[in-house]
Amino acid sequence: MTTTQTVPRLFLDALAGQDFAALASALDGDAHLRALVPPGLREARGAAEVRATFTRWFGDTLGFELVASGAKEIGPRLHLWWRARLRAARLGDGWFVVEQQAFADTGADGRITRMTLLCSGYCPDER
Repeated sequence: MTTTQTVPRLFLDALAGQDFAALASALDGDAHLRALVPPGLREARGAAEVRATFTRWFGDTLGFELVASGAKEIGPRLHLWWRARLRAARLGDGWFVVEQQAFADTGADGRITRMTLLCSGYCPDER
């Protein structure tokens, strides 16, 4: 497996397991995240801050499942996407789904240096 295949798999597997320390290991120390989420643009700089952002979004849940995900290369960029189903007290009663699409640049070691992300927001799960 090449580095460009290893890092996306590491990132998505870590997210699926809510292992935010492992997720951070897929990031360059100076990684930059720009995310368009309801209610607006959010930015995080540095692996620790990006990790904290993903922990806020996907941690502290009563139930969590990564129902679908994928990664592919588009020229020099990575396209990562995932859909999660979760329950969390902060969201209210019931289950919610959220999907995020991300495009990422990587450094020489394959770790993510920059990620630009678009989020659907948490939507009530109709199942």
